[in-house]
Amino acid sequence: MNNKIQELRKAKGFTQDALAKKCKVTRQTINAIENNRYDPTLQLAFKIATVLNTTVDNLFTN
Repeated sequence: MNNKIQELRKAKGFTQDALAKKCKVTRQTINAIENNRYDPTLQLAFKIATVLNTTVDNLFTN
């Protein structure tokens, strides 16, 4: 599943580490999601969307 997390994260001025801390996960988790190596849980997807001030639908594309 492709995503726009990296693009939206950078637009907000967040590093992977900063986003990870706000979502209470590791930087490696954010990196894996951004590089399509890991699909986040629904709970984590909603948390990322909230932190990035967007919707889950806007984060992920098929």
